[in-house]
Amino acid sequence: MALSPIGGAVPAGDVSASQTYRSALTLLASLFFMWGFITVINNTLLPHLRSVFDLNYTQTTLIESVWFIAYFVASIPSAKLIERIGYKRSIVVGLLAMAAGALMMVPAARIPSYGVVLAALFVIASGITLLQVAANPYVAVVGPPETASSRLNFVQAFNSLGTTLAPLFGGYLILGRSKGGTSEAGVTLTAAERLADAQSVVLPYIIVAVVLVILAIVIARFPLPSMGQATRRASREARKGLSLWSHRNLVLGVPAIFIYLIAEIGVSNLFINFISQPHIGNLTHQQASNYLFLLWGGMMVGRFLGSLLMQKADAAGVLAAFAMGAFGVMLVATFAQGPTAMWALISVGFFHSIMFPTIFTLAIKGLGPLTEEGSGLLIMAIAGGALVVVQGWLADRYGLQLSFLLTAACELYVLFYALWGSKPTGEQLPAMPAHAVLSD
Repeated sequence: MALSPIGGAVPAGDVSASQTYRSALTLLASLFFMWGFITVINNTLLPHLRSVFDLNYTQTTLIESVWFIAYFVASIPSAKLIERIGYKRSIVVGLLAMAAGALMMVPAARIPSYGVVLAALFVIASGITLLQVAANPYVAVVGPPETASSRLNFVQAFNSLGTTLAPLFGGYLILGRSKGGTSEAGVTLTAAERLADAQSVVLPYIIVAVVLVILAIVIARFPLPSMGQATRRASREARKGLSLWSHRNLVLGVPAIFIYLIAEIGVSNLFINFISQPHIGNLTHQQASNYLFLLWGGMMVGRFLGSLLMQKADAAGVLAAFAMGAFGVMLVATFAQGPTAMWALISVGFFHSIMFPTIFTLAIKGLGPLTEEGSGLLIMAIAGGALVVVQGWLADRYGLQLSFLLTAACELYVLFYALWGSKPTGEQLPAMPAHAVLSD
């Protein structure tokens, strides 16, 4: 027997298949890293744009809402594109779309234009959506079903590695090179200073675009296995007479993803503004970006730990424990002051770590040939991040700190899902075998 890189043992004759999976998952890990990296650059970009365009919290969070609206708009077209041109070509298209969006930030900064920034971020997010639709179900399905949560948490940890490094990159190249990023909280910039600050996004986004193009070229030349046409035809036949809606774990899992994203994105987007406040951390935006590094670093550590725990423990039980921890620290962040509130908000990254990949794998459990359709609904639910604008509205109306009560409420739904909603109902259908998934 040989140890499989995706959470199980493989027969000696299948070692070559195991090596194929290992190479494919290694390459997919680079995709998880890049979209995590680019997504979290937004967290340093948002306070920067707030200064450049003199935005209120509602307008600031609207930028991130546009990003997540792309998930809702682009998910179904992405699935159709994958079926038409295959996984490998679709991944290349997604990377090139992200590169094009990154380059759109150059004219957006030169003008500068709030509208062009929104358009650029929408294009980048559409490219990431295409990668998400391909990669998440691929990792979940390829391998033993009983270790799907462990496997997806492990690969998602590389996404968290990208999110951990991005604040350092953005803090140095965006906030560290701008007047708004190095000034005390509440300082009003002149028109000339805002124009100069707008230019600081040009270099980092050019660097990102170049890296994305290089990665697209590498993947285009890599023999990445993909789901074959024969497998998809067989899956369509097997789906006849089956219904997604008889599976409670999926029906309640879609809103669980949607609601969890409100919590995660609300924390990350408003984090720098929150800990910069005089009664919390009294930091500049550049200094605060270094603490954002700790927020995402905690998420990376949590995913590696969660991957190990779920090899032995029930995934739903681990999810419930992390949800209770997240609820507790969000109450502290909402009602405490000074470093206590700051460190409570930082620690929620650890508790959020396993939520997305664990909810995802619990939700598709037992779907069998319906897995592809169920996965599509779960990816669309990432659009829940668009409702971060609600937290922006609450922050403008009731104060930034009290707005985190919305986050605490989201944690309670995740707890409900872990304890009851994730329990499968309906006919438990066998998963597609790994060799079928990889045949072409």
